[in-house]
Amino acid sequence: MKNVKVLALACLALVFSLQSCQKDEVSQEPEVNQISPEIIGQLERFYLNADGVEKVDFMLPDGSTEARYQVEGDIMLSEQQIMDLDITGGITDRNYRTRNLVSQGRRINIIGFTGGSNALNSKERTALQWAVNNYNRLNISISFNLTFGTDYQTKDMVVYHNPNISGGGGSAGFPTGGRPHKFVQIHGLQSSNNNVIEHVITHEIGHSVGFRHTDWRTRRSCGSNTNEGDGGVGAIAIPGTGSNDNDPNSIMLACFNNSEDGEFGRNDVIALEFLY
Repeated sequence: MKNVKVLALACLALVFSLQSCQKDEVSQEPEVNQISPEIIGQLERFYLNADGVEKVDFMLPDGSTEARYQVEGDIMLSEQQIMDLDITGGITDRNYRTRNLVSQGRRINIIGFTGGSNALNSKERTALQWAVNNYNRLNISISFNLTFGTDYQTKDMVVYHNPNISGGGGSAGFPTGGRPHKFVQIHGLQSSNNNVIEHVITHEIGHSVGFRHTDWRTRRSCGSNTNEGDGGVGAIAIPGTGSNDNDPNSIMLACFNNSEDGEFGRNDVIALEFLY
């Protein structure tokens, strides 16, 4: 998710080098903007927008990196997670979910990371606690057990700060195998108040348990008209959540501003209680 006031959505090119060195052939410059057809095809079958998808070095809490694909601005998926996406289902209206959900009744062990340069600051820790409270106060079958520390390897989900990104926002991914997406990054929120940080974390946890952007058809909250991917699968309407895909109260709008209160909208609650 990107803060529309402080961070423009960046769609950078992935560089994939493939060079011929055979004698008597014209040498070829490395090709750019290339993602494998298998990855593009799977994203499109899942009705994620493959335009601008980028392969990035994704920073883990301990500072190491691994290859991930950045999709639609704030969705980070490994190649295996992309290929494991469930592409069955249908679509009608809003709120929207993926076909990949967390198993019913799961107790999710979530940790706020406190080590080194990726540690959450005091405001971010408070906001994470508030975000977890948002979920735990609902009448749903999944729940969160929050701790703070550095032993993230054993946890279901870790929330941490990425100091290498200056613009305000966050990133996450979708569930796989009945488990939530593990890594939730936030960045560039040092000057934001607790409510705005709470909003960002609650939003990214929403992706991690299976939600897509409410305004995926237009990204209207970002001041744009970009369809993240429509069609028949991968953005499944949740009954009872109305017909307005730009609900100003939804925590799952693609972009946010500095007046957010960090709380779920009415339709967000209906959606979560319907699914879980």
